[in-house]
Amino acid sequence: MEILRLLLLAVALAAVVFVPVLIALVICADEVVDRLTCRYGEWRQRRRERRLIARLNEAADAVAVADRIDLGALDRLDRRPLEQIAADLRCLRRDRAGGSRPAVWHSEVLDAYDDRLRLACRALGITEHLAELTGLDRQIERVRVEAELDAAGLLLPATRPEQPERNH
Repeated sequence: MEILRLLLLAVALAAVVFVPVLIALVICADEVVDRLTCRYGEWRQRRRERRLIARLNEAADAVAVADRIDLGALDRLDRRPLEQIAADLRCLRRDRAGGSRPAVWHSEVLDAYDDRLRLACRALGITEHLAELTGLDRQIERVRVEAELDAAGLLLPATRPEQPERNH
């Protein structure tokens, strides 16, 4: 009987403490829901605005690249198609990493690669200084030009070291 009294006293004490809190929650529930709904709507609006700004920035970048392209140069009959230049660059890029070939061969491949880089830059209106530089400066310029071409949409895959063949 003593346990039942203690249990009843604990329930009565809890009711005295929690009933005002429950009443306040019921009275303010509409306000809480309105605030949460409003904050969710504001979050979605900011998210939409960020997406729109990102799309506008991408479009502005595309317009900037398009403005640099010399359309008159694209109409010349002696001009190689950009797709062909890109294919040549990808092939020569693979050949640059080509194993145990003579140094002269590597030099010729690198010169041909730089020549195609210059053609691609000319077609896309990108400034390059490959012909004017030598040594490490030319290597740095080559990396910069590759990044510029990549930004303009002409993607050159990274070269991978040759993998030895496995016999299964």
